[in-house]
Amino acid sequence: MSEATTRRSGPREPGAEARPGARPAVRKLVAESWRRSERARVSRDGAASVELDEEDLAAYREGHPLAAAMPVIRELLGADARDGGHLLAVCDAAGRLLWVEGDPATLRQARRMNFVAGAGWAESAAGTNAPGTALAVDGPVQVVSAEHFRPPVRDWTCAAAPLHDPHSGRLLGAVDLTGGAGLAHPHSLGLVRAVARAAETQLALLAPAPAPGRARLTALGRDEALLAVDGRRLRLSRRHSEILVLLAHHPEGVPGDRLLTLLYEDESVPPVTLRAELSRLRALLGPELLRSRPYRLAVPVDADFTVVDRRLAAGAVASAAGEYPGPLLPDSAAPGVVRLRERLADRLRAALVARADPRLLADWAHSPWGEEDPEVWRALCATVPAAQLAPVRARLDALEAELARGATGLQRPLPHTRR
Repeated sequence: MSEATTRRSGPREPGAEARPGARPAVRKLVAESWRRSERARVSRDGAASVELDEEDLAAYREGHPLAAAMPVIRELLGADARDGGHLLAVCDAAGRLLWVEGDPATLRQARRMNFVAGAGWAESAAGTNAPGTALAVDGPVQVVSAEHFRPPVRDWTCAAAPLHDPHSGRLLGAVDLTGGAGLAHPHSLGLVRAVARAAETQLALLAPAPAPGRARLTALGRDEALLAVDGRRLRLSRRHSEILVLLAHHPEGVPGDRLLTLLYEDESVPPVTLRAELSRLRALLGPELLRSRPYRLAVPVDADFTVVDRRLAAGAVASAAGEYPGPLLPDSAAPGVVRLRERLADRLRAALVARADPRLLADWAHSPWGEEDPEVWRALCATVPAAQLAPVRARLDALEAELARGATGLQRPLPHTRR
């Protein structure tokens, strides 16, 4: 079956090509991952690319938040990896492997498929695999042999769990256990899940929560924002997320009639609807945090989207890109949120194109929100080394062909990052 035929009929069941005519049952998680891999045009016979050389890798992981959790991860998982002939791996939120450690013989075998520190194993770049898919679904994942998207990886089994900032909820990366068929057991998934929780606990002990009298709002790459305040961590509804984003952006306060127009596309929505939402939000936050006339928050808010904005203003493009896990409340249609989301994405995209750093451009191009962004793919074509140009050129040609056929391209709603 050709790749084009596969795209028309949906993903083949993993391993089906080895058993002509067979239609084995496939887990929903794996089938959905294969579809995403095909939409990202991952080559079945390709290999993961090394995105960070030794010098860049050393500097990057030294400053990465997960560096502080590595002693705990090694203590809980390192011995199991070495004694069992497995590998312990930790990647960042973009799927780049930062640490790969374990049995020396297994390390040598893993190098043949570029499962090495510095290589990119995001699902959109390497197809279905435990660390990449765990990041894509933001949950623990086990991928067994033939469930991998690429045939060269099907001799391996892996289990991974995502790692989050314990206070903001921001996705930081994933911890992974990779090896042979012996890992195809539920306890492998339970083990990496427990290690991830322990690592997050360690990060919570090392990094303080927001200071009393301040709040932290996480709204990038997710539709239900997280608010950390007064020792509480609140997951907000979609409407409450929109309200908090707008109030965080306007610390001076927003009059009720203005907030109504920022929140609702439908101009016929009556003010009583907004007052009801604000009443429910006040009950959740407490009357001391949400004030009226004008509506405002009573404490300073450190919002993740304002952090990105400040770093862009300071010219810290790499730092801004590293703090951007996806569009602001991606599925929100609130006019005020849409404007903030588009403004931030446009500013970051323009800064990346101007910087012309192939690593930063590749991170954006291979993300769910950048995979159909021809401007960035053009910039990547102009900066990527000649040895890596062919797949980038092919992807850009496909995008431009879609645009020529009347595809909407960048006008299409930005895909969201699930949380």
